[in-house]
Amino acid sequence: MKVEINIVNMFPEVLNLYGDRGNIICLQKRCVWRGIEANIFEYNLGADQEILKNADIILLGGASDREQSIVYSHLLNLKELVKSLIEDGVVVLAICGGYQLLGEAYVDSSGRTIKGLHILDFITKAEGKRLIGNIIIETSLDVFPKTVVGYENHGGRTYHDYQPFGKVLKGYGNNGKDRFEGLIYKNVIGTYLHGPLLPKNPHIADLMLKKALERKYALDSSEFQKLNDTLEYMAHNKVKELYM
Repeated sequence: MKVEINIVNMFPEVLNLYGDRGNIICLQKRCVWRGIEANIFEYNLGADQEILKNADIILLGGASDREQSIVYSHLLNLKELVKSLIEDGVVVLAICGGYQLLGEAYVDSSGRTIKGLHILDFITKAEGKRLIGNIIIETSLDVFPKTVVGYENHGGRTYHDYQPFGKVLKGYGNNGKDRFEGLIYKNVIGTYLHGPLLPKNPHIADLMLKKALERKYALDSSEFQKLNDTLEYMAHNKVKELYM
């Protein structure tokens, strides 16, 4: 049986502030190494919505406040489609600005409100200095290892009542106060972790791929080929060694 995954990168020319496209490359390679065909689509202005309708994994990357406001007007036309895909279990990785756009609104440092898609019930506010630095969390997801490493650089503070992506061990997380980072809703991961995130955290990349395959083909996770991630975990553990 031919197994393939459709990965859609949303507005990559704009939502790629900190090299988040590296997450697409990581997912693609981890498919190829397993003999899975990875079809990569870039959803730009004027793209056919069929691309999105057929997505198994969607990436929403980061952007500046100005770029977020530009993208919002185009994403608004896709709100109901994106919402239905999320409810249907499509895997979504939303990073920084992409994470914020899933919420109700973002209030910038001047007090201006940038509306979000309001697919999920949370708000983000610009408060004080930017939260910058290496970050290490203990994830709430059922993976091993439990640690996730990355880099954060955000002025917004996000507040919500959803399951967090993880508990902050080092760094700031959602708002620098409650010691939680990110958000989990169905198969959505919302997070402030750049890096890019997935190359140093192959267990998160593989969880996303497993979820996508389970949804599309009802494949059992035991059929998922294990890869040699020695180099990836050397990088992962080096971050822990330096900053924990």
